[in-house]
Amino acid sequence: MRNSPARSPRWYGIPVRIFLITFVGTLLVFAVSLLLAIIGTVIASALRGIHPDMRIAYRLIALPMAGFAGTMIFIGSLVMEVRHYLKAKSAQLD
Repeated sequence: MRNSPARSPRWYGIPVRIFLITFVGTLLVFAVSLLLAIIGTVIASALRGIHPDMRIAYRLIALPMAGFAGTMIFIGSLVMEVRHYLKAKSAQLD
């Protein structure tokens, strides 16, 4: 027995939530991986006695990691949102 009437699920909210989750998650992964890549690049260049090349941190580490994580976040959020939508729709029919 429900305490409050459930609102009918709407399919057009799914792409908006998927986009927002993917965008925020990708930005977070990019920021964290860039920070770690910068720290690693600075340490490696200090050990070698050369100037750090920050392009390596951006191009070879942070950007590919953010792309991979964004793809995984997109797929995961797509599956979760569709599953949630179908579950809510079937619960509404009961």
